[in-house]
Amino acid sequence: MSIIEIKNLKFSYDKQVVLEDINLTVEDKDFLAIIGPNGGGKSTLIKAILGINQIKQGTINILGHQPSLNLSKIGYVPQNTNINTNFPIKVIEVVMMGHIRDKHEENKSKNFLHKYFKIGYNEFEKSCAISALKQVGMEEYAEKKIGSLSGGQRQRVMIARALCSHPSILILDEPTASIDVSWQKQIYDLLKELNKTITIIVVSHDISVILSYASKVAHINKIITYHDISHKENHIQANQNDHFCEVEMLQMFGESTQKGTCSSDEEVCSC
Repeated sequence: MSIIEIKNLKFSYDKQVVLEDINLTVEDKDFLAIIGPNGGGKSTLIKAILGINQIKQGTINILGHQPSLNLSKIGYVPQNTNINTNFPIKVIEVVMMGHIRDKHEENKSKNFLHKYFKIGYNEFEKSCAISALKQVGMEEYAEKKIGSLSGGQRQRVMIARALCSHPSILILDEPTASIDVSWQKQIYDLLKELNKTITIIVVSHDISVILSYASKVAHINKIITYHDISHKENHIQANQNDHFCEVEMLQMFGESTQKGTCSSDEEVCSC
């Protein structure tokens, strides 16, 4: 079943074309990695899927509807979560912010202040937050201050916040960019487990890691190059620096590309 359908998408900032002739189908329970150079249009595409960028040419459908009608089906974890580690907020309170309220829940609330003045959180929201924290292995930290956690732990909390809306799609922008190596594999192992029930879309430069988890890869550099790697044998080896660049990967998948340079995180490799 198609979760996201993008057809003939073109997007420009003023007269500068950023995306051109983008066609992409994301199926149920895909693990899609979106890669490409800085400025290639990755973030622009994600913002279009989220309904932030209003498109004028082409179409995007989320579960058969325009993005604005199905935003509740998407959980989003941005690269920069802008957490003030000095702000005295608890983990469970951060996660509850991701919950999407409806009138039925509010009318059933036993919390007087919440029901009549919309102050605080109701019992269902707290239960949802605890459940989401369980999913990411952070339940025991529910009452801890968010600022007391490590970078990897905070990222798990941000994923839990996104899960609190019960999304069908989870989109993450560079989920391990600011996390030390010891936590990176744990985050991707978590995403692999979540992928059993929801569709995962990850924007990342970390090619060597992504190849171990993704089932589909989309390379965005104004245009799109798409690969299904779900049936490929696990025989791909990193280069002598234990690193893949995007050009090398595209060559492995049979694309005709010119040699050049590409960036991964803050490194630049020559291909």
